[in-house]
Amino acid sequence: MHIRILTAADVRAALSMTAAIDAVGRAYAQLSTGKATMPLRSRFHTQKGVTLLMPAHLHDSGDFAVKIVSVYADNPKLGLPTVAATVLALDPQTGMPLALMEGDSLTALRTGAAGGVAARYLARADAGNVALFGAGVQARAQLQAAMAVRKIRRVWIVDPFESAARRLADDIAGWTDAPAVSLAESPQSALVQADIVLAATTTTTPLFDGNDLKPGTHVTGVGSFTPQMQEIDATTIRRARVVVDQRDAAMAEAGDIIAGKAVIDAEIGEIINGDKPGRQSDDEITFFKSVGLAVQDAVTAGAVLKSAEEKGLGTVIQMS
Repeated sequence: MHIRILTAADVRAALSMTAAIDAVGRAYAQLSTGKATMPLRSRFHTQKGVTLLMPAHLHDSGDFAVKIVSVYADNPKLGLPTVAATVLALDPQTGMPLALMEGDSLTALRTGAAGGVAARYLARADAGNVALFGAGVQARAQLQAAMAVRKIRRVWIVDPFESAARRLADDIAGWTDAPAVSLAESPQSALVQADIVLAATTTTTPLFDGNDLKPGTHVTGVGSFTPQMQEIDATTIRRARVVVDQRDAAMAEAGDIIAGKAVIDAEIGEIINGDKPGRQSDDEITFFKSVGLAVQDAVTAGAVLKSAEEKGLGTVIQMS
C-alpha cells in the first residue's frame, strides 16, 4: 500500500480556482439529487479543544474523503495555528487510503469555489464591481473565484483592520488582470457601487444595511457557520431571493438564515440541475449562503489528487 502526501503548496499547484469551481458544482449537483452520502459532522472534545470529522462520498463521481479539523484556542501560545485541517482521500471501491493532504489550503480553495459557483449562476453577466467584506484567506479566495467567472474591474475592501486591508490590496495588485482596488470609506460607500458583495468574516453582527444594496446585486456569505454568527441582516434576507448550499445545514447552522427568518428558495444544486432557475432578472437581488459541506472537501480532494498524479506532485510513501 502506498499513499501520496500533498503539502499546501502541492494543493495550490494542483488545482486552479476555475477547476475547483467546476468540481464543487458537480458536488452540489449530486447532493441535491440524493447522490451523495454525507453524515453530520462528528465532534470530539478534549480538555483543550475540539476536533471535527467530516466524511462524504459522491456516488456518481466516486469522490470519497474525510476531513479532520481541529480547533484549539491555546495553540498560538505554542507557536501553532488555532485551526488545523487534514484531508484523507480514499478509494471508494476498496476503502484504501490514496492521499493525505494539507487541509487549510484545500478548505480555502473549496470555499472560494462555492462562491464562484454561486456567482456563475446568480450574478449578472455584466457584474464588474465587488464589495469585499474581510481581508483574510477566505476573502482572498472569494475574490479569486468571482474573478474566475466574471470580469471584475473594481474592488472595494471593507475591514476593521486597515493594515490587513492594505496587505490584501497590495497582494491583489500583483495578480494577473488585477482589478482596481480601494479601501472603502464605509460599508455604504462600497455597497452603492457594488454588483457583487462578498462576505467572509467572523462577525456576530450584520456587516451592512441591506437597504443600501442596488437592485440586481448578488451577495455571497461564507463567514458565519453557527447560529450565533450573522454577517447578513434581515433586510437583505427580505429583499433577496435566498439560495443555500443545503437546506438542512443552513437552517441548523447559519445565523444569517435563522435570525433573518429566511425563506429558502433553492439549493444551488437544484439550479445547476435545472430544477430551479438561476438569475431571473437584472433587478433581482440574490443571496447565496454557504456553511461549508463535506461534499465540497471530497470532490475538491478528488480533483486535487487526480491533477497531482498527472503532474507528479507530492511525495509517495510506501506504507507496507
